[in-house]
Amino acid sequence: MTARDERVDAIERWLAEVHDTPLTDLRPASEDASFRRYFRVDDAASATSFIVMDAPPDKEDTAPFIKVTQMLRDGDVHAPAIIASDPEQGFLLLEDLGTRTYLPHLQDDADGLYSDAIDALLKMQAIDVTDKDLPPYDDAFLRTEMQLFDDWYADRHLGKPLTASQLDALAGIKQCLVDNSLLQPQVFVHRDYHSRNLMVLEHDNPGVIDYQDAMHGAITYDLVSLFKDCYIEWPRERVVGWVQTYLQRSSLDCSLEEFLRWFDLMGLQRHLKVLGIFCRLYYRDGKSQYLDDLPLVKRYVINTCALYPELAPMQRLLEELDG
Repeated sequence: MTARDERVDAIERWLAEVHDTPLTDLRPASEDASFRRYFRVDDAASATSFIVMDAPPDKEDTAPFIKVTQMLRDGDVHAPAIIASDPEQGFLLLEDLGTRTYLPHLQDDADGLYSDAIDALLKMQAIDVTDKDLPPYDDAFLRTEMQLFDDWYADRHLGKPLTASQLDALAGIKQCLVDNSLLQPQVFVHRDYHSRNLMVLEHDNPGVIDYQDAMHGAITYDLVSLFKDCYIEWPRERVVGWVQTYLQRSSLDCSLEEFLRWFDLMGLQRHLKVLGIFCRLYYRDGKSQYLDDLPLVKRYVINTCALYPELAPMQRLLEELDG
């Protein structure tokens, strides 16, 4: 019997213990970029389904998920209710938010779906958090993330380790991006608030998932994840319009021009990180599908550099790596 089979058998035994009525037809629901797996299971008695999270305790800790779920639900954000949990085994039984992610539905109703996502984001950002409640998205963490660009995109993927002069130029850009992030209001940050982690629901839309890595950080981070999504691209004018809608609904005393600079530079930090992460997911974890998304992420980086003269060194670096 494989380790995978043993986990499935353990899940079925656990479900029989924690639920009053039989849960049947355990089947894969999804996998993500971590070691977590998700299964869907049916309750014939109530004609409903649930989601089972399988988070092997030697690789994943369910405590942050449980903590952040409670924070979100207390803040009136539609995160899945936790029906039962067993942190020692790494099992959670969750409300099923369905199968309809935002991504395939955005072409039909982007304005409506994004309007709901903005409202949910404002609720998240209204949650009262400090560095004691969530890990701080601080200088060291921002730099650790951007180092993924050097190590996994430039060095491993392109086979072009950065030269001393390139590292020098990149250090200035990284300092600019860190400064930009830390000068912004610091709020609850989901860290992956995009079209694959938002579920289309008939009521209390959207359902929000995959938030266990939440941190206390820059107010534009989730907004840029949403509108400079690594899986779908929109014209600049539409993005600016949605950002303006967010700003109008928020209580921020900030001009659109200043906020867009925060937003764009925050996006550059995120996308440098993502270039590295997508390559790491392929070379380290064997998940080749993420390589298909590299061109869009790289385009975000190039387009942002073209908007701000102070980012010209980054633009030159990319040209050198392409050469």
